[in-house]
Amino acid sequence: GSGFVTCPTCQGKGEIPSEQEKQLVALIPYGDQRLKPRRTKLYVSLAVMICLFTSALIFFFLFPRSILVQPAGLNSSGVAFVDGIILLNTTNVLNITNNNYYPITVTQLNIEVLHLSLVVGQIKVSHLLHIGPLDSEQMFFAVTSKISDENTYNICSWMKIKVHNVLLHTQGTLTCSYLSHTEQLAFQSYNYVDCRGNKSLPHPP
Repeated sequence: GSGFVTCPTCQGKGEIPSEQEKQLVALIPYGDQRLKPRRTKLYVSLAVMICLFTSALIFFFLFPRSILVQPAGLNSSGVAFVDGIILLNTTNVLNITNNNYYPITVTQLNIEVLHLSLVVGQIKVSHLLHIGPLDSEQMFFAVTSKISDENTYNICSWMKIKVHNVLLHTQGTLTCSYLSHTEQLAFQSYNYVDCRGNKSLPHPP
């Protein structure tokens, strides 16, 4: 009759009420191709490989590498004698090498100069020096050392002596920042300074 439709699972031999047609559930054989995933494993494998490769690249470029600070000696020096005190004005050079794949910023420099184990000069400089990835820069800093040792004063002021050298021990820390991280780098150097005359020593970059 008009109120019935052919049952699709009865091989045309049965009928069901037409109002139940939308309630039919289709049964698909287990081996049907429609139940098998189409390249799902391939897509998942590609996604995993891309994620691993991206993570490896990020780790490689962002992995912290060393920042080298190497004292390069004196650039210039000047001397003055005031009331038995030697005033040594020295300009020193630092070579800074950034081995990272991202830029760094030098933010502060702390220096102490010692003579005969006594601190004779100090500076603290808030300095902004930007160094690019895999790049090197030179930093110059000036220190005034006040030496009041009597024997050293006599050696430097005695005209009969041809060589007037004073050994200065410079030690310091350089503060660098990168990727929201701060690092302090220590360094030291020993320099003989002519305490009789003024000198300027060129340092190539």
